[in-house]
Amino acid sequence: MKHISRPEIDALEKVYKLNLINSCSGYKSANLIGTISDNGLENVAIFSSVIHMGSSPPLLGFVTRLNEKPKDTFSNIKASGFYTINHISSDIIDQAHQTAANYNSEVSEFEKTGLNPIYKDGFVAPFVAESPLQIAMKLVEEVHIKRNNTILVLGEIQAIYVKEDMLQIDGYLDLSLGHVTSINGVDGYSLPKPLERFEYARPK
Repeated sequence: MKHISRPEIDALEKVYKLNLINSCSGYKSANLIGTISDNGLENVAIFSSVIHMGSSPPLLGFVTRLNEKPKDTFSNIKASGFYTINHISSDIIDQAHQTAANYNSEVSEFEKTGLNPIYKDGFVAPFVAESPLQIAMKLVEEVHIKRNNTILVLGEIQAIYVKEDMLQIDGYLDLSLGHVTSINGVDGYSLPKPLERFEYARPK
């Protein structure tokens, strides 16, 4: 196996190091986070850091850097207290990836990428109409990670909208039926294939 030491990692060219470190954690979720500013401007941005944080209460978290593009997302969430998480299907990966571009704060990524905002049941933030799994979120906590100046945004699920065929009889969501993609690194998209489901693991 190739050995890359920490001093060698620190000395790597910036883009090479970015690709290496972003890939080594494994496949990540591919999500679009929808928000709206206090002056009514809709925003949507791609994230690969959404993680499960607990089921009771139902919590999801994501990480954002304060000095990069997603700062618009975070400031909108802070202003309204609400946002949406939308899974990316294989047929919208080009539009979804384009939301990472450094658009001006006065520009809506929905308009620039051709993705369509949709509002449901009076929820303040826009969902992505093309997404097969859409989640309404309420901000409940933010944790400043000092080591690299990032924020862990913790939200509580308010509602879930999902294509009916994806929802299985035991509550399991079969993401493959929605052609939900994952992200490898910062710009590689994959379509996972189910291998197996197992019973709850207990000591044998």
